[in-house]
Amino acid sequence: MDMLLRAFAVDVARAAVWFFLLCIVFVPLERGFAERRQPVLRRQFAVDTGYYFINSLVTVGAVASLMALLAVGLRWLVPDALLAATASLKLWALIPATLLVSEFGSYWGHRWSHEIPVLWRFHSIHHSAEQVDWLTNTRGHPVDIVVTRLCGLLPVYLLGLAQPGIGAGSLVAALVTVFAIFWGFFIHANLKWRFGWLEAVIATPAFHRWHHTNDTHRDHNYAATLPFYDRLFGSLHLPDNPPPVYGIDAPMPTGLLAQLLRPFSR
Repeated sequence: MDMLLRAFAVDVARAAVWFFLLCIVFVPLERGFAERRQPVLRRQFAVDTGYYFINSLVTVGAVASLMALLAVGLRWLVPDALLAATASLKLWALIPATLLVSEFGSYWGHRWSHEIPVLWRFHSIHHSAEQVDWLTNTRGHPVDIVVTRLCGLLPVYLLGLAQPGIGAGSLVAALVTVFAIFWGFFIHANLKWRFGWLEAVIATPAFHRWHHTNDTHRDHNYAATLPFYDRLFGSLHLPDNPPPVYGIDAPMPTGLLAQLLRPFSR
C-alpha cells in the first residue's frame, strides 16, 4: 500500500510539474497574442484543471491498460508477412506511416463521437466550453478520451506498425500519441496566429476553433494534426474570419462531478 501511495504521489507531482510548464508556455502567449480577450482564470478554469488531473492520472493509465490487452489479441489477426514488412521499415518511414494511420483512426473516432448519439453524450462535455483556450484540451470525459485514443491506436496495431512489448514500433506509437496530446494543447490555444500554406498541412488554432463553433459548422475539422483527412472526407471548413460563438445548445452542469455523471443520466 505504501508503495502504491508513493507511486501515486509521484504521478501527481509529475502532472503538477507539467501543468506548471504548460502554464509558463501558454499563458504569456495567450496574453500577448489572444484571438479573443478573456481572463486567464476564465469560467470553468477550475473545472478544466480538474479534468487535467483526472485524465493525466486515471485516463492515460486506462488507455494504456486497455491497449496492452487489445494488442495481444490483435497480434493473432495480423499476418506474419505484414509483420515482417512493417518490421523492416526504417525509422524515417515508420514514423510518418504511424502518424498517418493513427490520425486516420482518430479522425473517425472523433467524427463518430459527433454522429453517434451515445458517444456525443460524452463528447459534448468537451464542446460545452464557451471560452476556449489551451486548457480546454483536457476538458473531456474519460470515456470520450478512451474511445478516441483507442480508435487512433487500434489500426496501428492491426497493420502491424506496433506490436505488444517494447520495440521500435511500440515506441513510435507511444511517441506519436504523446505528440498528438501536446499538439492538442496548441490547437486549442487562444491565439490569433495564422500560418498560411502550413494550415493545409497541419492543424492550427484557427483550424480547430471552427470545430468548437456553436453554429452549423461545428461538425467540421475533426483532424487533430492532419487536416487533409477533413479535405478527403468532406469535413473541412476554414474561412478567414473566426467563429462567432463557442459551446453547445444543451445546458451543461457547472460542477465537475455533475458533468462526469451527466452522460449516464436519462
